[in-house]
Amino acid sequence: MIEKIQDIGEVPSFYSTQVLKAERFYFDMHARGRQGITVVCGGKEHCEPDFRIDRSDFPFYSIEYVARGKGELVLQDHKYPLIAGTVFAYGPNIPHVITTDPKDRLVKYFVDFNGSRALPLLTEYAPNPGQLVHASSPTQILKIFEELILNGQNVTRYSDVICATILEYLVLKVAETAVSHDFARSTAFATYQTCCEYIRENCLALQTLSQMAEACNIDEAYLCRLFKRFGDLSPYKYLNRLKLNIAAIQLQTPDTTIKQIAFELGFSSPFHFSRAFKKTYGVSPDSFRHRR
Repeated sequence: MIEKIQDIGEVPSFYSTQVLKAERFYFDMHARGRQGITVVCGGKEHCEPDFRIDRSDFPFYSIEYVARGKGELVLQDHKYPLIAGTVFAYGPNIPHVITTDPKDRLVKYFVDFNGSRALPLLTEYAPNPGQLVHASSPTQILKIFEELILNGQNVTRYSDVICATILEYLVLKVAETAVSHDFARSTAFATYQTCCEYIRENCLALQTLSQMAEACNIDEAYLCRLFKRFGDLSPYKYLNRLKLNIAAIQLQTPDTTIKQIAFELGFSSPFHFSRAFKKTYGVSPDSFRHRR
């Protein structure tokens, strides 16, 4: 059964009708961006089994993100498999073909934009127009796209400026989490993502490297190798960073003591917690609380 497609704004002619469900928004297609960049449209689409986009040109720069499913992408005569976590970009004079696997249909997000800063933004960070990468933290990218859609559909005098700001945040986050597409298709990378997700969701219950490795059903040495290969932090530092992020939020509650926070997060003492917090944020928990 075909579900209702929610469109906010006037639908442009270049959109595919081969979608089962969509949430999309559109601004003025001819507007010039404030500070040199503007979002013109964006959204989320659930593709039909015969979904196919075949363009030799496109009037805007575009970033697309595969949330679920599989498909194939042809960018400038190069073929790439599309899998969950793939991020790719195209723009004027960049031919592209996008198709879905009919048995595992694509669910994808997109944002189209223009302005004098559009191309410099992509070429300075990632992905460049005509290229694709893989997001090592797909949940973060998905949340940013959802925020973009929410603000695009919330039509106010500030919507276009807010969406342009979210777009820049999206590009930076893609660049920060990007790994090569070949890495993304490996079993090792899939294991790394599974471990990250488990540690993120259970960080309050974990204390040691051995606990993390046991919970992820791999040995400690292999867990460390995965984080060294695909991430910027060791497993233990990653766990600590997650806990300190929670601490920063809890410090904004006036009635919560530093001792309570240290105990709840599993630090051996308030002193150990304060030292770790200052090393990460540059100030003590007390100073952070007062500044907030």
